Amino acid sequence: MKIFKEIPAFPPITPLLDKVNLPEDLRNFDKEQLRKLADELREFLIYSVGQSGGHFGAGLGVVELTIALHYVFNTPDDKLVWDVGHQAYPHKIITGRKNDITSIRHKDGLHPFTNIDESIYDAFGAGHSSTSISASLGMSIAEPDKNHIAVIGDGSMTAGMAFEALAHAGSTDSNLLVILNDNNMSISRNTGGISNYLARIWSSRIYTSIREGGKTALRFIPSAKNFAKKAETHFKGMLTPGTLFEELGFNYIGPMDGHNLSEIIRTLKNLKNLSGPKLLHVITTKGKGFLPAENDPIGFHALNKIEKGASKTKGVKYSSIFGEWLCETARRGDKDLMAITPAMSEGSGMNDFKESFPNQFFDVAIAEQHSMTFAAGLAKVGKKPVLAIYSTFLQRAYDQLIHDVALQGLNVTLAIDRAGFVGGDGATHAGIFDVAYLRCIPNMVIMSPSNENECWKMLNTGYNFNGPAAIRYPRGEGVGAKVDKDTNIIEIGKANIINETNSNLVILSFGNMLQVSEEVAKEFKCTLIDMRFIKPLDEDLLEKYAKLKKEFISIEENTLSGGAGSAVNEFFVKKGYENKILMIGIPDEFPIVGNAEDQREAAGLTKDKILWKIKNRLNEIEIENKQSTSNT
Repeated sequence: MKIFKEIPAFPPITPLLDKVNLPEDLRNFDKEQLRKLADELREFLIYSVGQSGGHFGAGLGVVELTIALHYVFNTPDDKLVWDVGHQAYPHKIITGRKNDITSIRHKDGLHPFTNIDESIYDAFGAGHSSTSISASLGMSIAEPDKNHIAVIGDGSMTAGMAFEALAHAGSTDSNLLVILNDNNMSISRNTGGISNYLARIWSSRIYTSIREGGKTALRFIPSAKNFAKKAETHFKGMLTPGTLFEELGFNYIGPMDGHNLSEIIRTLKNLKNLSGPKLLHVITTKGKGFLPAENDPIGFHALNKIEKGASKTKGVKYSSIFGEWLCETARRGDKDLMAITPAMSEGSGMNDFKESFPNQFFDVAIAEQHSMTFAAGLAKVGKKPVLAIYSTFLQRAYDQLIHDVALQGLNVTLAIDRAGFVGGDGATHAGIFDVAYLRCIPNMVIMSPSNENECWKMLNTGYNFNGPAAIRYPRGEGVGAKVDKDTNIIEIGKANIINETNSNLVILSFGNMLQVSEEVAKEFKCTLIDMRFIKPLDEDLLEKYAKLKKEFISIEENTLSGGAGSAVNEFFVKKGYENKILMIGIPDEFPIVGNAEDQREAAGLTKDKILWKIKNRLNEIEIENKQSTSNT
């Protein structure tokens, strides 16, 4: 295996990879050619991600596994499902998308994860974790004559959904192969020759025929049958970590070296002819073959596109503001503060807090449902939990938020990161739905900061509110506002008038849309309000302007359906006001692939498009007024 230390500046020479347009092309390669192909694929992957940006380490870790799967199985007829999709870049490269791989995560480019509309080799769409086993099981039951393979990482295996699927699959006779890609050695450290040897033995026809034959011979002798099963399970359990999976009904194979290409191919060939649910446990190294990534797998989980010149920064990242707020609150001696994350401590800005206050920090792994009810349990006995969670992943804990937190009125603060458009990761990671599904929950307080200082004060406000409160802030940098780092709170439901004029037009800005709203308000010389709160709304302020017969514009980076503008409109209807409101937000469609700016452009949330919408609406109102006058 070649070892790389730098990202190539120019496309590498890849004579074998150039011959692989589809998986069937590599099936004609011999063992030595496959080994060289793995080196070429790894080098090309390092180069291409350097050009495009994207997920990095996971893909490098499954180069050999990807080649082996497409070599042994007849894809796309055999269905290969990649969990999450972080590791799917090598898969995309050898399934006809090599020439487009540098477009990944960019507008009009390849999807960041597997996508059924992009390729017939993408058997199931991905983005969120722990879905692969459930999906593969469903397909295997519907298509029993085909092989179905689910590749899932050890991180994704921590989620309850994965074990729900395992429990179901183990009770069936489905032709399902689950490959546990263990790149953190979280289950077993038993790697090396003995493990590979056992994997070959336990997947071989000789072993399986003896095992199954023995079970058949003893099926009419319950005591003997039970003894044989227990003996087999416990024998394997002494040598491998597979007892759990065996008890769930899987034939467990492994652990084995996931970078030993010939051994993986040999084992997969054996498993291909083995009926019933199977689980192959492979040990891989995240970032394999690229030394910086091997030494820092967290830092090289994903890369930004290599840019020339100095990068421009506006302000501090909102995640950093949150992390600082946690530390400052704890330093004031608040022992009741409990910070929780479902496997997102780095991305959520919690590393400093984790190091400084380890007894007040909890990483519960990829287990969003558990994280919410765990927070509820802490709150029930007097602690003050703060759950840091990405907007898109909060969707997974919705039932727990309603049933375990809101229904009991518990003091749980939700620090919702990545609210609004997120960019490269596409629709699966966009934080555009949380307002709609949070707004309908009784007793919820929902805040959306327009800058870094507002975010700090809202964190104070939510933390001190006696009940569930959500602060939703965007990904990336703020606008450069100075943060006071005080303990001041905002009055619940109180908006902030930025500029008041005699204009008949009032702009209601929500969250990170304030900057563009300020530019728009200058064009029309109209009143501008930073609403701050989505729930509860500043009803007194809205009523004041409604009575003055003002026309309203709401601007938000949320879905229009169920969004903040809808909340304002609902208030007007409830009160019987006939004021017109133009709601500007995200239309009823999933975001495009591209950066956040591309997504805003497509959604019509740029300054120019907002101006056009408002001017068009004002023209319509003028025409309506003239018609009304002429009719009278």
